Amino acid sequence: QDAFVAFHVDKVLVSKYLKPLQIGELAADQPSVEPTKNARLLEDFWELRATVTKMGLLQPKQLFFFLHLAHILLLDAAAWLILSYFGTSLLPFIASLVMLTISQVQASWLQHDLGHLSVFRKTKWNHLLHKFVMCHLLGASAKWWTLLHSQHHAKPNCFQKDPDIDMHPFLFTLGKKLSVELGIKKKKYMPYNHQHKYFFITLPPLLFPTYFNYHTFYIAFTKRYWVDLAWMLTFYIRFLIIYGSLLDIKSLLAYYFILRMLTSSWFVWVSQMNHIPMDIYYDRNLDWVSTQLQATCNVEQSLFNDWFTGHLNFQIEHHLFPTMPRHNYWKVAPLVKSLCAKHGIEYQCKPLLTAFADIVLSLKNSGELWLDAYLHK
Repeated sequence: QDAFVAFHVDKVLVSKYLKPLQIGELAADQPSVEPTKNARLLEDFWELRATVTKMGLLQPKQLFFFLHLAHILLLDAAAWLILSYFGTSLLPFIASLVMLTISQVQASWLQHDLGHLSVFRKTKWNHLLHKFVMCHLLGASAKWWTLLHSQHHAKPNCFQKDPDIDMHPFLFTLGKKLSVELGIKKKKYMPYNHQHKYFFITLPPLLFPTYFNYHTFYIAFTKRYWVDLAWMLTFYIRFLIIYGSLLDIKSLLAYYFILRMLTSSWFVWVSQMNHIPMDIYYDRNLDWVSTQLQATCNVEQSLFNDWFTGHLNFQIEHHLFPTMPRHNYWKVAPLVKSLCAKHGIEYQCKPLLTAFADIVLSLKNSGELWLDAYLHK
C-alpha cells in the first residue's frame, strides 16, 4: 500500500518480517478500501516519486546531519560552561537556559529525522542514534515517539486515529465539523468559546513538563521498552551530576521546569502551525496523497525558518515523502506544487507569523461554532 512504501526505506527487509503474517491477496473484483480514491492523482504522484528517486532526493547527506548534531552538542556544553564560569546569578542562569533550550529543540528536530530513517541509509544506524538523541539528550523514549508519530503520519487530522489531536474534545474543540457536532450533543468539557485565549497558558508551555513527561515513561513501562528506559535514565543522571553540582535543589528544579516549558512552547507552536488550521474530521478513507494534502500546509522558506522549524515548514513535502532527508525538501517542493496545481488542489504556504496566528484564529472559529451549536434550541 501507499503508506507502506512511504514509511519504509528497506522494503525487502520489512517484507521478510511481514511474510509470515500474509493470509492472501485481495481479489481483483473486490471493492477498494478507499472508495473515493483519486486514481489520476495517485498515478501522477507515483510518477513523481519515481522521478524523486532517480534524482537521488531520498539519499541523505551525512555531513548535513553531522554538523547539525555538532551544533546541538556545542550548545549543550555551552549551557553548562556559562554556569560553571560565570556563576549562578540571574544573567548566567538565563543565558544557560537559552543555550540549553535551543539545544533541546534542535535535538527534537534531529530525533524526528532519525525516527523517519532519513539520516542513514541503514535502518539500524538510524535506530541507534535515535536512542542516543531522543533518550539520552532529551530524556524521552524513542519507541514511544515512533509509536505515536507513525499513527499521526498514517492518518493526519483524522479524529480517533491521529494521536496528535487527542486534545479534542477534553481540552480543545478542533475542526469545524467536529465542533458543531460537539455543540449539538451539548457536550462541554471546557469553555471552548475562550479556548483561543487559554491556549497560550495551557498547551504550549505545559505539554512537555506535564503530559509528555508522564506519558513517555508510562508507555515505556507498560510496553516494556527496557532499553529505552535505561537510556532515558542516563539523561536524568547526567543532568543531576552536571547541574546539581552548580545549583541548589530549588534552583535545579526551577531550571529543569523552565527548560521544559520553553522547549514545549517552541515545539508546540511549530508542530501545530501545519495541522490545526487544516481540515480535521473523522477518517473518510481518502487515498494516501489526498489525506496528506488536506491535513498539511507549508511555511515560507528562509534560512531562519528552516533552522527554527527543523524544516517542518516543508510539512507538505515531509508528509508525502516521510523518509526524505529534510535538506532536499526545497528541491522537491516545486514539483509537488505543480502536482497540486494540475489537480486543482490548494497548496498552502504562509509566512511564519501568519501560520502562528492561524492556530489561534482556527481555535477561535472552532470555539464560536461550538457555542452557536451548543446554544441553538
